[in-house]
Amino acid sequence: MTDTMLKVEQIESFYGPSQALFGVDLELKYGELVALMGRNGMGKSTTIRSIFGLTPAKTGRITFKGSDITQRSTHRIAQLGLGLVPEGRRCFRSLSVRENLIATARPGPWNLERVARLFPRLEERWSQSAQTLSGGEQQMLAIGRALMTNPHLLVLDEATEGLAPVIRQEIWQAIRELKEKELAILLVDKSLRELTPIADRCVVLEKGRSVWSGLPTELTTELQDKYLGV
Repeated sequence: MTDTMLKVEQIESFYGPSQALFGVDLELKYGELVALMGRNGMGKSTTIRSIFGLTPAKTGRITFKGSDITQRSTHRIAQLGLGLVPEGRRCFRSLSVRENLIATARPGPWNLERVARLFPRLEERWSQSAQTLSGGEQQMLAIGRALMTNPHLLVLDEATEGLAPVIRQEIWQAIRELKEKELAILLVDKSLRELTPIADRCVVLEKGRSVWSGLPTELTTELQDKYLGV
């Protein structure tokens, strides 16, 4: 058995006639946290959408735990054990916190009690509707809902974008705890200060292509300026 959980090989993806990805490579091993990095508009979210079949890759190959998922439907991909926390905190606004969590729950170690231990704020708001939560609390709810699907791989797209500093730190602490539990994580975020200490490897995208991959310690100031600077 290979130690590779997710492998993305030279995928190209399109929005209608417009090409967004021009050859993305990405590999994630069991228990790893891989940071997907790049400036805005370089293809990070499209890569995630392609992995989940939301913007299917036209060419290339995506495999998860040895199975080719390149052309599978989104719900079939999720059933294999991929959990997504999309950009924008997409909760079921009219449902309560508890209802949001159980709406897509699947059997496994992650349950309401365990999510409450990870995010005590949510337990305090069990009966509140999601639309009454702050942005940070909605992000915690989105992460908790993904965990309730009991995924083998958790994918977080801009998990701390636009949040207050104190909430950002709570979410980063939760991500560190998840990594300690050896949950495989693919993470998109702009905070190098928070990413580099916890990432096992980094993959950088530039104009829809993979242009660099390596250890966080190898991400030099020159590389940061070239691919990640404003």
